[in-house]
Amino acid sequence: MLNWENIIALRMQRQCLKHHADQTEYEQLYRDLSPGLNVHWHGFGQPPCLVYRTDFDDVALNGKRQLKRELVKGRFQNGNIGFVEARMMELFACLYQKPYRPAPYSDLLLHLIEREGPMNIEVMKEMTGLLVKQITPALHRLQESFLVFEDQNDGEWDRGWYLFEEMFPEADLNRYTRQQALECVLPRLFYRFVYLNTENARHFLGLPKKDVKAALEKLAQEEKLVSWQNGWLLPEDKEILQGADFEPMKGILALHRNDPLVRIDEWHLKEEYKGKEKGSEVMQYLLIDGQIRGAVMGHFRYGPYDLHEIRVDLPEAQMQLRREEIWEAVREVNGKRENEGEIPFAHCAENKEKLP
Repeated sequence: MLNWENIIALRMQRQCLKHHADQTEYEQLYRDLSPGLNVHWHGFGQPPCLVYRTDFDDVALNGKRQLKRELVKGRFQNGNIGFVEARMMELFACLYQKPYRPAPYSDLLLHLIEREGPMNIEVMKEMTGLLVKQITPALHRLQESFLVFEDQNDGEWDRGWYLFEEMFPEADLNRYTRQQALECVLPRLFYRFVYLNTENARHFLGLPKKDVKAALEKLAQEEKLVSWQNGWLLPEDKEILQGADFEPMKGILALHRNDPLVRIDEWHLKEEYKGKEKGSEVMQYLLIDGQIRGAVMGHFRYGPYDLHEIRVDLPEAQMQLRREEIWEAVREVNGKRENEGEIPFAHCAENKEKLP
């Protein structure tokens, strides 16, 4: 039956949360959800990962892929760092590249790398007399225009900066328009999320609403998407959902803020779960039976995070019934706390129907 419950159940299946992915399936999942992000508030140089989706250590796997330069770094969504497969760099560069506007420091560094070859920031500092705080933003502008490439193939501080064309000689940054690139990327996202609306898609991708909306409408005109409620589904998924019921996922997981399931909805989640006191913010969101229905509130810091409150958007009776199950999910991520009894549970009184 085509309803929210079945959409959520199929989404959990496609996200490899009902059954864990082997390495082959994981690499396809990662590709579909790219650009991949690090765990929110991660340690320096940690490879990206998809938490809870595997029975193996995907941080170690992606570290090996980075070392072989199969997984590479760029500045994609809103200029943020992300990682994509090297063979997909051309597509994502066409999707995210920003027009280059010449600037004194950026021009100087670009010409320096063109003339002298790859170098790290320390060498740039010595050769130009610029400060690190002048060099770094100038390199980021070049990186967002895909004119230079930062080679982070390990977790070390000392990273080389190359001309983009030197590292990706086959890449043609004019091969796709942004809309054409979106038309390649969006169906993969729909496969993994099953249902998306314009807001979900544009916030996940970090692109202007008008661009994403135009691509979605074109895919719908070509019958590659079908409309339902306020969003779209893949045509084949509409048939699948109408033809069978899916077993729901039961259980609770604490998701970090860069998890794909958070990223499609954080545009409204961050308003819904605002800190009630200064310095309190979301540490993790609680995925309860396939939907985000709570949050762990606290304060990020090195070492164990401060936890202030656990908010749950369930009826009072259900919240009390599942209190220990919620704590188990919180402990898995944050460790056991001596002051657990002092950390309050807050019931969201106005319990609203959650939609995917």
